[in-house]
Amino acid sequence: MNFHEVLFPLDVALHARGGPERRTDVVLTGSGREERNQRWSRSRRRWDAGYGVKSLSAIASVVEFFEERRGRLYGFRWRDRVDCKSCAPNLAPTPLDQALGTGDGAVREFQLVKRYGASFAPYSREVVKPVAGSVRVAVAGVEAASSRYALDASTGRILFAATHTPPPGAAVTAGFVFDAPVRFDTDYLEIDLAAFEAGDIPKIPLVEIIP
Repeated sequence: MNFHEVLFPLDVALHARGGPERRTDVVLTGSGREERNQRWSRSRRRWDAGYGVKSLSAIASVVEFFEERRGRLYGFRWRDRVDCKSCAPNLAPTPLDQALGTGDGAVREFQLVKRYGASFAPYSREVVKPVAGSVRVAVAGVEAASSRYALDASTGRILFAATHTPPPGAAVTAGFVFDAPVRFDTDYLEIDLAAFEAGDIPKIPLVEIIP
């Protein structure tokens, strides 16, 4: 996948608008009842970062970022300030936040995930772009030293050392900060310089890249 491990300017991302999108077919039957079919098994997030561009310096940084990504060609990291942690956005991640799996004495690799909901139909989202240095892992409720595992920050996979393979029945959990893999959803930026010493880019559409 054409992807650059670089983060979109945070000062611009702070004022973005957007969120998760799903695709559902709804058919109205002759009796007035509905038949609903889920076309996407995963949600896909979209944002518009244009709301965060209010100065010439911000415009310059976005244009530079856009050109280096070649428009829609290369993906990059995006920090969704509403949903960028394994816990609530106002809390600090703990190693017990998210369940990754259960040890069997042989499996050493675990994928970071974040679950949404609990009672009816929880949704699991793969976390493939964790922030290096933010990941905390626990085995059977006890935090593991970082020397006992390796993190691939470009895929979100944790690999335990052979001598520290989670034993049978041990719950593997983790807490982390993460970015979303995205790309520009346009090959054209329309820049408005109507105001003196200021300006804006009305629309900077971004779309999540599904791993």
